[in-house]
Amino acid sequence: MGLKTKVGVSLAAGAVSIATAVVSYYEGYEPTAYQDPVGIPTVCYGHTATARMGQTLSRHECEQLLRGDLGHAFKAVDSRAKVDLPPPTRAALASFVYNVGEGAFARSTLLRKLNAGDLRGACRELSRWVYAKGRKLNGLVKRRATERELCLAGLKQRDAQEPAP
Repeated sequence: MGLKTKVGVSLAAGAVSIATAVVSYYEGYEPTAYQDPVGIPTVCYGHTATARMGQTLSRHECEQLLRGDLGHAFKAVDSRAKVDLPPPTRAALASFVYNVGEGAFARSTLLRKLNAGDLRGACRELSRWVYAKGRKLNGLVKRRATERELCLAGLKQRDAQEPAP
């Protein structure tokens, strides 16, 4: 099943399902630890916190790590965003935080724009986050394009549901 199909099915299920589809698609499943493009030990679906080279985990263990890591990403979004976010926008931001970390999110222009009420400007900031240690990575370009599309789709969805003045 392709990403668009997974995300389409997930839209009805909410932000966690959408983010899970995006993260698992872009991170991929790798049960044996490896070094990511910038040399960080990584395992499962992009898990880095407890990953160590030589480690191999079961699919069940990897899914537990994914749920836990996404839970932390959603908590970061929910605690730092001072505006209401529609599920696709919230999912896009959780995917972003999952990838870059809460600290980078907390210091970002994206969050400043979000909390200033410029939600579209915040979504557009995602396209800037395509570098790892100064190198532009095609995988990040594609991921950020998906996150940006989801982020903006949530705003369109919200606007369509609001009554006209």
